[in-house]
Amino acid sequence: MTTEGTVLPLSALDRSSLPIAGGKAANLGEMLRAGVPVPPGFVLTTSAFRAAARAANIDPKLEALAKAEPTDRARLAELAAEIRAALSSVTVPDAIAEACIRAYDMELGGVAVAVRSSATAEDLPDASFAGQQDTYLGVLGKDALLDAVRRCWASLFTERAVVYRADRSIDPREVSLAVVVQRLVHARVAGVLFTANPVTGRRREAVIDAAPGLGEAVVSGATNPDHLEVRVDTGEIVARRLGDKRVVIEALPGGGTRHEERADGSAEACISDAEARALAVMGARVEAHFGAPQDIEWAIDPEGKILLVQSRPITTLFPIPEGPWSSKEGPRVYFSFNVAQGVFRPFSPMGLQFWRAFSGNAARATGLWDGDPLEGAPFWAIGANRLFLDITGVLRNPLGRRAFLFASTRMEARTGAVVRTLLEDERLGLVHTPSWRTARSVARALVSIGAPRMVLRGLVKPDAVSAKIAADADATIALGEVTEGSPPSAYLDAVERMLRAPFFIFLNMPSVAVGFVALRVLRGLLGDDLDEAEVHTLLRSLPNNPTTEMDLELWALSRRVGADPASRSALREEAPLALAKRFADRSLPAVLQRELQTFLARWGARGVAEIDIGVPRWRDDPTHILGSVANYLSLGEDAAPPDVAFERGAREAERKAEELVARARAKGVLRGEVVRFAASRVRRLMGVREAPKFGIVRIIAHARALLLEAGRLLVQEGKLAAEDDVFLLDLRELRAVVAGEDLRALVAERRRIMAQELGRKHVPRILLSDGTEPEVMAAAASGEGGLSGTPASAGRVTGKARVVLDPVGAKIEPGEILVAPSTDPGWTPLFLTAGGLVMEMGGSMSHGAVVAREYGIPAVVGVAGATARITTGQQITVDGGAGRVGVEA
Repeated sequence: MTTEGTVLPLSALDRSSLPIAGGKAANLGEMLRAGVPVPPGFVLTTSAFRAAARAANIDPKLEALAKAEPTDRARLAELAAEIRAALSSVTVPDAIAEACIRAYDMELGGVAVAVRSSATAEDLPDASFAGQQDTYLGVLGKDALLDAVRRCWASLFTERAVVYRADRSIDPREVSLAVVVQRLVHARVAGVLFTANPVTGRRREAVIDAAPGLGEAVVSGATNPDHLEVRVDTGEIVARRLGDKRVVIEALPGGGTRHEERADGSAEACISDAEARALAVMGARVEAHFGAPQDIEWAIDPEGKILLVQSRPITTLFPIPEGPWSSKEGPRVYFSFNVAQGVFRPFSPMGLQFWRAFSGNAARATGLWDGDPLEGAPFWAIGANRLFLDITGVLRNPLGRRAFLFASTRMEARTGAVVRTLLEDERLGLVHTPSWRTARSVARALVSIGAPRMVLRGLVKPDAVSAKIAADADATIALGEVTEGSPPSAYLDAVERMLRAPFFIFLNMPSVAVGFVALRVLRGLLGDDLDEAEVHTLLRSLPNNPTTEMDLELWALSRRVGADPASRSALREEAPLALAKRFADRSLPAVLQRELQTFLARWGARGVAEIDIGVPRWRDDPTHILGSVANYLSLGEDAAPPDVAFERGAREAERKAEELVARARAKGVLRGEVVRFAASRVRRLMGVREAPKFGIVRIIAHARALLLEAGRLLVQEGKLAAEDDVFLLDLRELRAVVAGEDLRALVAERRRIMAQELGRKHVPRILLSDGTEPEVMAAAASGEGGLSGTPASAGRVTGKARVVLDPVGAKIEPGEILVAPSTDPGWTPLFLTAGGLVMEMGGSMSHGAVVAREYGIPAVVGVAGATARITTGQQITVDGGAGRVGVEA
């Protein structure tokens, strides 16, 4: 049946056939091997496409397409149209046409067929590319078949397909297309089956859309289908919604299809419960064969036989995290460390290693675990290169549940709401451990880290806490000294010494916690006499906060370099990237070079997503900082100086503290003095909450420098291709490279995965081990709507929105309202010019909220979907006291 490999039966294909048959055909071959019913057919391989492409002479246009910028949509569309026209009009080479017609006549009997595109960059495990190429149904006759083949070839270069590939950096010269020809199923009913719920993420819950006639009506959205959700394990139909099914697509006897609009058919289901269950079971077989949830197109013929005509992976589902406790019975609850820290991008493998090691040291020091610190404590799980905490045991413990709800409500309010909904799940019932036993374990852990002494320090010497944390960080960094000329292994030894020491961060946390306890005392003593707006005033312009100190120092730097004509001219006339290169060459104007050098000496360890060692620091690349300084210099004379606003906020906070003391004293002198003491500790310790993280960031930055030096040496020895490859390995793997093992293929694969994960749009804050996203369930149950969130910084402001997903290179005009997914310290230079803040994540005590209060800008955090529901330029009103964001239509 083959002519030089141009035509192959589907039964001859498997997943290794991707280069010659494309994703769709290869998957059909795999389904046949799994014993799943598939309509008979064949594939016109990619060699046929390449022959047609040569005949159409599209190579010069492909070269131009490869060189076009992904953002130049007009140029991409122009080139795509030219290539499409050339392929649409090409004459199918004689040998290819003869082989295709012979297979059509002999294997399929010359009957009506479905002709489907099957691209090599399609239906892949990590990118489905669904709907990017064309399908033609009811094709009858030889001429019609060859015409459909040409149109499928041309559809490889539809505008949407070209843009989709350009966005994913797929070389257009490397893609090719095969064409699947299958006997058309004259379906009584057809549709789509997802083997996992694509909305809630729940695995083993099949979702079925069904409509009479051909499945194209469902796939194209031409009709409103019946919708069913089926639990695969039990066969229970947990949801059923009947669609109107007005539009039906049917095959015509003479070829082609017709769209028929019928009377409302919503009162009658087009698929029986038994058929739905059978589809769910068949889908589970396909999923098991491919090893991942599938998006399947199916049809049921007039005799009731189920046939599958297509299967592709569901690539939008977030991978279920895996960790040491994942195999335990019952559902596991995973809490995203990334989301909690405002870092949505993936961690590098070395970044994952560092946080596992930090936790391992903490768990060992408190006597809670005795494993290898480099492996990390067993409560970590990893999904999509993001870190999750397995909090199942915490939520099933009465004390742990209360503590987690208390903390999450204050630090990330939406998490608290989601957890409350989640706890209604009977599978997460409390495991009643005697309170005395839990209290004893907690007390032992606290005593083991010297918590009483740390609490006493916070009470007696609050201003010394920040200095103590900085000194401990210095001591840890000192452990990382390496003699010049040492081999790569010495640098790895130094990194491990540092990794085994930073438990000091946890030792100092009780001192920092005194501020939070003091705030709780204030609320208790003042009761209804203290409202949230007053709390926000009290928390303005907190001292001892390294992040606000950094921001104010950057502002002061901008004033100093702005007074120097040469520096001001350079910042105004040259791009930040060019200035960064000049800084590295020490060729900036003298004042700017000196001031930036001084700033980076203290703050250069910081950066965006700074808790990942794989991310460059500002001292590595000061482009972002130079851009921020240039932005500050572009502000008009009427711009409010942040340092003046900060000082004004501090005075207002002190006045508010005195007012609260007087209010309490009216009810008793002792009460007044306790309020004075508590307010003082709130003011002097709440800002210190940023100090432990800054200490860790400094340690990470120093370890990063050590690893880069090890990488440089390994490149010289020919063991790595690039010095930053070290961040794509963990410490054990890196030691194997030092010993001579070649892991360059592993590095390349991980680099590919990192690039892929950087494009992921959604990271759940909580995920269950069955794939369920409780936040989605909670929102659906509550009918959540509108733009509401958690009050974070009191005040009301109206202005134009500026949606920013990445702070590097971003510019906020004075008065614009920053709308962001979340923020870490790398974002805060933008706060100095923002008129308000809206964040998708965070609670009233989260980083962004703290900084917003200190700068006195109204802020609402925990606003679900803010960056998607608000667009740049929209006029919005932020009411930071009420937790509302108004958006003008």
